[in-house]
Amino acid sequence: MISVEQWAEIRRMHLVDGISIREIHRRTGLHRETIRRALAAKRPPAYRRRGKAPSKLDPFKEEIERLLRADHRLPGTRVRELIEELGYDGGKTILDDHLREARPRFAPRRTYQRTVYRPGEICQFDLWEPKEEIPVGHGQTRRGWVVTSALGYSRAGAGALIFAKQAPDILWGMGRCLTKLGALPETVVWDREAAIAPRGRPSDAFAAFCGALPVGWSICEAADPESKGILERSHRFLRSNFEPGRSFASPEHFQSELDAWFEKANRRLHRGIRAVPAERLATEKQRMRPLPERMPDTDRRFVMRVPQQPYLRFDTSDYSLDPRAAWRRVEVRASQREIVAVELGTGARVACHRRSFAKHLTFTDPTHQQLLDALRGSRRAGPEVAVETRQLSRYDALIPA
Repeated sequence: MISVEQWAEIRRMHLVDGISIREIHRRTGLHRETIRRALAAKRPPAYRRRGKAPSKLDPFKEEIERLLRADHRLPGTRVRELIEELGYDGGKTILDDHLREARPRFAPRRTYQRTVYRPGEICQFDLWEPKEEIPVGHGQTRRGWVVTSALGYSRAGAGALIFAKQAPDILWGMGRCLTKLGALPETVVWDREAAIAPRGRPSDAFAAFCGALPVGWSICEAADPESKGILERSHRFLRSNFEPGRSFASPEHFQSELDAWFEKANRRLHRGIRAVPAERLATEKQRMRPLPERMPDTDRRFVMRVPQQPYLRFDTSDYSLDPRAAWRRVEVRASQREIVAVELGTGARVACHRRSFAKHLTFTDPTHQQLLDALRGSRRAGPEVAVETRQLSRYDALIPA
């Protein structure tokens, strides 16, 4: 098909200038039949799209709308099964394309209000997982998480590195974050983390921790990340600003870098509140309750009997015990920093080790090894037995001459 400009030029050359069809063909390169059709046409050429062919889905669109009106979350597979019973024999693709366009019209629209927090009203908590594993020494790396926190009014944040999503670890991270923020909020906000609020109800450990501070709690609804929108935006900032270009040598190095990053971020202008979080935090602390003299105990505690091979196993690694306490009962306290064992009754310390997050290792205190060697050596020698010594002349007198 020729363009409108070509159609007009052909008619001008032939009807006005009197140029022959043969000469027009030579000048324009167009086929002679094309030139003849252009001269015979009374109107300029126009593209006319053919009418859309009917779809196999058209007779069933009303039924699809009825199904979506009853339940807008009805899966496409189930919709297809229902309309196939009515005679639909089309493909899956055209149905999925139609559902993608139609489903939003029947979904309830959710709107959000702008929330304004009072100073010290809430502190949101969540877990963020770094992309790379953290070096933990002995040539090993380990998957870690960060307990993140942010105050609603000032937007000041803090974080604590942990290596397990169990209640003692998460609660320790909460305590460290509150210590870095420097005061207690009225309410802490959590989602339905398994160790914090399984099925929407606070766990015993979490309730005891909040009661010891004391602070209130608020548990978010399921599949509702907007309830912790402050932290969701902070996590995006961690991924885009904290992680890139950084490498870590140990958990302590990671934690120090994280603390420095939060201190820097708290001194920046926050676009959401149009203020500097560190400056707002100073004002917010004046209306918040002070921290207790001692944070609630989040250490793991258990009682065991010291075996003949004096070692205890915790987090897949073995730690030596005083061999003199064999067969005695001891209480073990495992924190994020050390492993301590105390003999029940006497209160004597049986072990004190720096906790390692590397796995499948054995740690032996040199003092324990020396005591064990001494005990084993005395058992080999056995008890001393007094043996009578006689003169050989006594035996000679017994032998007859």
